[in-house]
Amino acid sequence: MNDTRRRRTIAASSLAVTAALLAAGCGGKASGSSTESSSLKGTPVKVMVWAPENTQGSAQPGVRLTAQAYEKWINDNGGIKGAPLKVLTCNEKNNPDEAEKCAQQAVAEKVVAVVGSYSLAGDRYMPILQKAGIPYIGGTGVSAAEFSNPLSFPVNGGTPVVFAAHGRQLVQSGCKKIAGVRYDVAAAAVVSQFLTLGAVSAGGSAPKDLKVPLTATDLAPQVAAATKGTDCVSVIMGTASGLFVKAYVQSGAKTKLGSVVGNLTPELAASTGGSSSPLEGAEITGYYPPTSDPAWKDFLAATKGKDIDGTNGANATAWVAFKVFTEAAKKLPTITAKALVHELNTTAGIDTGGLTPPLTWSAATALPMKGLDRIHNTTATELTIRAGKIEWAKSGSTFVDVRKALTAASAG
Repeated sequence: MNDTRRRRTIAASSLAVTAALLAAGCGGKASGSSTESSSLKGTPVKVMVWAPENTQGSAQPGVRLTAQAYEKWINDNGGIKGAPLKVLTCNEKNNPDEAEKCAQQAVAEKVVAVVGSYSLAGDRYMPILQKAGIPYIGGTGVSAAEFSNPLSFPVNGGTPVVFAAHGRQLVQSGCKKIAGVRYDVAAAAVVSQFLTLGAVSAGGSAPKDLKVPLTATDLAPQVAAATKGTDCVSVIMGTASGLFVKAYVQSGAKTKLGSVVGNLTPELAASTGGSSSPLEGAEITGYYPPTSDPAWKDFLAATKGKDIDGTNGANATAWVAFKVFTEAAKKLPTITAKALVHELNTTAGIDTGGLTPPLTWSAATALPMKGLDRIHNTTATELTIRAGKIEWAKSGSTFVDVRKALTAASAG
């Protein structure tokens, strides 16, 4: 592809801002764990999680709540090799300086890992963790450092994978002429590029790339442009996707809608008619199975009665990251940060109970794209909105792998 080299150059540097646009609805002083277990013996296994709370922008309080729910759940079920898991939390406030303080606190507290966190400031905190030898497990794929630092162990493929898979899903569902609608900022161009890569690799044509001014409140013109001469529209505006859907409903358009998880949500479907919503049947591409899948049984039990949205990608990733941490830690004679890093780098595959394929981070499974070589899981899930809920697109669906398409692009 003629623009492959340019795409590789800008992809990693663009991911942080892109993810900020797409976050699912989307340091303060570290606080202690939410639960103690008197029945568990041994030295507590300390980890840290951070995310922005009580702040403008992409606040993610569910990440902390998910981590604390996991802490209680695992401690109620034997802990980590019989010792209690202790989760320290930190509010990074959507502020790089505060994220750096959170990382410094993690070092001071001698945690064995930072697990399932959310922050746009990876370029600030990853060098601190790397120097201390502390692994960063999970994360939400919202900073370039998460895809390049050797101490980062992402559990999903972030923006490159999910948008390549989305383009593929749209074409394979029958979309012949696609329009992608996204904000008019340079960093969001990477979304269009991977969407195009996925569509073309599946035998489709390049989607129309429509840009929305950040200040726009009436999106009738964008709806008209997106639905003219197309049969499918991918809405890529994060929590502002509702603006597009509102104008779409008012226009009376019938063009099929789709997006990646976190844009067209069950809440948005409910507010626009539920099972009769224009979002019914929308093609949704995600990282994990829908929450109705049996793989989420433990998550649902642990979070029952708590204000935790399982369809939020940051919350889901936090849970998966803790599953990975637990499985790796259980294999170690002594749980230390250094031993964890070695285990994660050499494991033959960590079982997440069906939430992902078995995960490895060996050199042989790295995605061969400059700046993205910490991506090892190149799979996504093809979902849909059915009766106002996100479900598998088809009965018997499983993970789809876009490694071949991404690898071909990097070699092109």
